[in-house]
Amino acid sequence: MKRIVVLTGAGISAESGINTFRDADGLWEGHDIMEVASPVGWHKNPELVLDFYNQRRRQLHTVLPNKAHKALVELESQYNVTIITQNVDDLHERAGSNHVVHLHGELLKVRSQRNPDAILNWKNDLVLGDLCDAKEQLRPHIVWFGEEVPMLDKAIAITQEADILIIIGTSMQVYPAASLKEYAPAHTPIYFIDPKPALNSNDKLTVIAEKATIGVSQLVDQLLKR
Repeated sequence: MKRIVVLTGAGISAESGINTFRDADGLWEGHDIMEVASPVGWHKNPELVLDFYNQRRRQLHTVLPNKAHKALVELESQYNVTIITQNVDDLHERAGSNHVVHLHGELLKVRSQRNPDAILNWKNDLVLGDLCDAKEQLRPHIVWFGEEVPMLDKAIAITQEADILIIIGTSMQVYPAASLKEYAPAHTPIYFIDPKPALNSNDKLTVIAEKATIGVSQLVDQLLKR
């Protein structure tokens, strides 16, 4: 069974109603990114950071997977599919995808601020005073700016085994995630789906200049007819 590796970004979740990572002015819903997505911001004002992610978590409970998430699940009938996502939502899992790697963490998990391996499932608000078993404050299980990406090596190893690579809804500007396509084998065809693609088609790369719900459905239909 051929292996498809899918790299997804904010564009696929935006169509479910989840706001994209940041606006053109560098703000994330009115906040400087470093205030709410960095260790410095956490130490400076943890209440602001917790409130920010509590709002994101609440919003996540109100949205549903869209046609693009669901179409990717269909590929599993004929392919070994692994999704590597930059998104922190659980929409791929809710759609039914069985193999999902979260590069930047997960909104529905929290972890000890001192022990990154002490991870808990968490669906409700997180507040100061919520502690792990070691009596340390819990923080969002999110990879912030300036932090290592612990799942990167696993993502690289998966990409190196890809027979087909599909990139969906990402600017290809956020590193190290944007570098993953460079690890695909030389012969591997790459499909890039985005309404405003940052890449151009070539012998190896096919650009589908559509939003995710349209482009993914088109590509999945094509791949399942092979």
